[in-house]
Amino acid sequence: MQITTVEIVIDRFHVAKLYRSGLDSLRKHECKRLKQELSEEAYGQFKGAMWALRKSEEHLTDDDKDVLIRLFEHSPCLKMAYEFCHELTSIFDTQLSKREGKRQIRKWMQTVRASKLRCFDSFLTTLEKWLDDIANYFIDRHTSGFVEGFNNKLKVIKRRCYGILNVTHLFQRIQLDLYGHSLFALKIIEL
Repeated sequence: MQITTVEIVIDRFHVAKLYRSGLDSLRKHECKRLKQELSEEAYGQFKGAMWALRKSEEHLTDDDKDVLIRLFEHSPCLKMAYEFCHELTSIFDTQLSKREGKRQIRKWMQTVRASKLRCFDSFLTTLEKWLDDIANYFIDRHTSGFVEGFNNKLKVIKRRCYGILNVTHLFQRIQLDLYGHSLFALKIIEL
């Protein structure tokens, strides 16, 4: 009998959620500061900043770019945090070996620590603790996206089926919602 080892992979999207929450907390802090410092009209020019900060650069509209330019003029630290987030995303998007991925992540960590930004402190601690499991992503680039989506779909079905007491009917409903489209599409094609 051959024993197979399995690498634990911490999903990159959960990692991204953590470092983006650091950017989001800094955004809230800076917007609160700017609201007190600027006139209502000047502050109004930052409308949509939250969504613009969350988008990747290739998905930014011209309006989003304008909002970010105005925001970054008033908050250079927010610009720096924004760039750090995109740099880390770029590392994950690049085809790297596990060793090279860890090296680039460590380099990123050093740069962030040298910047004196505090919004990523919690994330850096987590990253340091789990770096090996996070870097396992670079081996086969697996994510848990399918499982996350499937679990979400089951939760929605469960909410829709509230009150169905017969377990057989519940599982029929799950089967129909998950596979019904493909089953009925085949029937229509056969007709």
